[in-house]
Amino acid sequence: MSAQTSDRLNGRIAVVTGGASGIGAQTAARLAADGAKVLRVDRKGDADLLLDVTADGANTEILDAVRHKYGKLDILVTCAGISEFLSLDETSDEVWNNNLAVNLTAVFRLVRDATSLLKESQAGRVVTIGSVMSEFAGPGLTAYIASKHGLLGLSRALATELGGYGITVNCVQPGAIETPMTAPAFNDMPEYKTFWSEKAPLGRLGQPQDIADVIAFLVSDDARFMSGHGIYVDGGAMVQP
Repeated sequence: MSAQTSDRLNGRIAVVTGGASGIGAQTAARLAADGAKVLRVDRKGDADLLLDVTADGANTEILDAVRHKYGKLDILVTCAGISEFLSLDETSDEVWNNNLAVNLTAVFRLVRDATSLLKESQAGRVVTIGSVMSEFAGPGLTAYIASKHGLLGLSRALATELGGYGITVNCVQPGAIETPMTAPAFNDMPEYKTFWSEKAPLGRLGQPQDIADVIAFLVSDDARFMSGHGIYVDGGAMVQP
C-alpha cells in the first residue's frame, strides 16, 4: 500500500472487482486507507464476495450485497480481467469469447446494472482497467487487445451517457505491471520482461500500487472534472518507439 493516504474518501462506498489480488487488491487497500468502505469481489482468495463476474446473477448478488451492507454505492472499479499469451493460431473461439466476456461484457453489464445506485450518489465514480494495449497492439495477445480496445471505447461512451448525472468514467491504462496475471508471461519469456523494463524511461516494471494510487485520485473529488479519458500509467513506455 502507498504511504500517501488521506481521508478524502471518508463516507464513500466502493465496489472493486478482482479485489483479491494484483491491482484490484492494492486498489481496495488504497481506497480503504483513504477512508472508503470497500466491497471486494473476486472468484477466489481474500474477498468479501466470492463469485465469477460473468456468471448469471452475479450483478444482482454484488449490488444486493452492497445495498444490504452499506445502503449506497459511490465508486465502482472494475479490475477483474484475464489474459493469455497465445499466437493467433492458438487463439480458439473459447479463448476469444472468454476474454471478451470477462474484460468487456462483464464491465458493461455491471456498470449498466449499477447505474441506478450511482445516480443516487453525489460523487459517482467509475474506473475501468484497460491497458496500453487499449490503443496499441502486439503479437500474442489478439483476444486481450481486442477486449481492451473495446473497453476504452465503452468507457468513453459511458462517460457521455452518465455525465449528466454527475458520474465520471475513466479508463486507467497500465503498462507492464508485475501481477499474478502477468507472471506467467514474464516467467516464461524473460526477454518480454526485459523489453518492457527497458522501454520505460523510468527503467522498471510497474507495481500494483502504482496503478492503485492513480485510481484513488480518479475516484476522489480532486478528479471531479475528469471524465471520458484513457490514462496511461506506464513509466513513460508509450512515449517512445
